[in-house]
Amino acid sequence: MTIPKKVCLQIPMLPDMELAATKTAEEVARFMQFATDSIDEIKMALIEGIINAFEHSKSSDKTVYIQFDMQDEELEVTIQDYGTGFDASQKNSIQLFQKRGYGRALMEALMDDVKYFTSPNGTKVVMKKRRH
Repeated sequence: MTIPKKVCLQIPMLPDMELAATKTAEEVARFMQFATDSIDEIKMALIEGIINAFEHSKSSDKTVYIQFDMQDEELEVTIQDYGTGFDASQKNSIQLFQKRGYGRALMEALMDDVKYFTSPNGTKVVMKKRRH
């Protein structure tokens, strides 16, 4: 039986704080021996998820909580806010030349699995990346 390893972060909703979280993601993924391309994909998906929380959560505590769960062949990244939530069933319709709205589609393209759990008390995004 493998003992799970977790790293938890709590970041304020301030400019560029998502970049601080990517440094932790990079070190965790390196520790797990992910390939460089996979590390970059994890970091990009993390940035998108955090920016979505910053911009849309309307969180009164102005904080985003991030957890990295290291498993044998998979990294699970959870992004949690305690804001107002959103309608996860609504897919953004991406229009040609639109500059916004690619965040969820990008996270889903970069990670192996992405799930959204949302309510009026906040949103949790759980993303998984397997080592290939």
